[in-house]
Amino acid sequence: MKHLILVGACYLDTILTVPQFPEEDSKLRATALQVRRGGNCPNTVEVLQQLLLSGGGLDSSSTQNHQDSAAGLVAVTPPPSQQRQHQQQQQQRQQRQKLHLVSILPDVGSSAIPKILSSFAVPPAPRQSPSADSESLSESVTGAASATATSVDFSHCLYRKGHDEAASSYIIRSGATGSRTIVNYNDLPEMTTDEFRNIADDFVSLQHNHSDDGSSSGFIGEDCWWHFEGRIPEATLQCIRYLRQVLPGSTISVEVEKPGREGLAELAAESDVVFYSRSWAESRGYTDPEACLRGELSNCKKASLMLCTWGSQGAGALFPSPAGIGVGNNEQAAEVAEPEYLHCSTAEVIETQTITVVDTIGAGDTFIAGILYGLLMASSNANATATATKDRSWIQSRSQQEKKKLLAFAVRLATQKVQIEGFKGILEGWGNCHRML
Repeated sequence: MKHLILVGACYLDTILTVPQFPEEDSKLRATALQVRRGGNCPNTVEVLQQLLLSGGGLDSSSTQNHQDSAAGLVAVTPPPSQQRQHQQQQQQRQQRQKLHLVSILPDVGSSAIPKILSSFAVPPAPRQSPSADSESLSESVTGAASATATSVDFSHCLYRKGHDEAASSYIIRSGATGSRTIVNYNDLPEMTTDEFRNIADDFVSLQHNHSDDGSSSGFIGEDCWWHFEGRIPEATLQCIRYLRQVLPGSTISVEVEKPGREGLAELAAESDVVFYSRSWAESRGYTDPEACLRGELSNCKKASLMLCTWGSQGAGALFPSPAGIGVGNNEQAAEVAEPEYLHCSTAEVIETQTITVVDTIGAGDTFIAGILYGLLMASSNANATATATKDRSWIQSRSQQEKKKLLAFAVRLATQKVQIEGFKGILEGWGNCHRML
């Protein structure tokens, strides 16, 4: 089974839509109010869960049944027998995936807990737990309520006893300009490195158990993908380095988002896949995605994929290609080939439909979900005895068309998201979206 573990803050968002941004010391009536669960990683998990529940998977077996448009997105419907076979293969791949969320939550008795857990498709039910200063969610909330492979595992979340308020964001959304002004409040103690080590050690034990029963090839961590939001960079860096020690086969990705936050470049340097935001790139003087990715390439010596989103202009991806097949770390390669850059605009994935922007909050989180989903499903097709670099080898060995499809899928998914409120039903009206992969 492939484990995707997302580590980041969980918020309750209060969103006020106003005609225009208010002046200081003024009074303004809002036109809409919405309260929903937020947070970068929880948003990504919510989208990933919908993708997995939809039964989709990466069809990497052949392109003979596909007749692609210039954007590589239009598919010819295969015969019914091949459709059934494809659906069975998708379900088998889906059953090998497991989502885990690692977040700090308030006290188990907080009124925020039901709101947070109910925001996911298959939430666990809260129950009382023994008192402690810092408690694991496994002691205070049951595991995933369903045995299905796509239910989210909350057992590694941490409660903060005595803290009743969830981390909160108050978002003022301007109807005139579409701008979002965000004020955060969070008094929950951050996760310590010792707490993270305990979580990582649980996965070490899991990997050893799989090795003992023959369900794993035995390379510690090869079935784990860890994604970090990029908060508290100094502590996160220690977490990543600990993973490299105890789960050396793990794939690690990180989001570099907030401008001016010291230490994000160091996180990128330790990661296999890096996601850059437009705001961070512009704060560094870059004017487009390619400039950002090529400019940061020398810092990302372990990366096999670097991505940068650019709002309505889509996103770019850079594929560093170490010399030698199967090399997942270009600092270990004697020669490094010229990295391949690809770009996908929203116009390429929405050719005829008019885009009506409704809600841009979480668009970047949705893009990340699209990329992680494509890579996760692809890696599940790899031979079970493949080396620990199988995810990164897949990235490097795929054709330009396949890489472009992956990028286009994520851009299309994010474009779909901005046209709806929140994330519920993000795949509705899209048809067989997985054919884009």
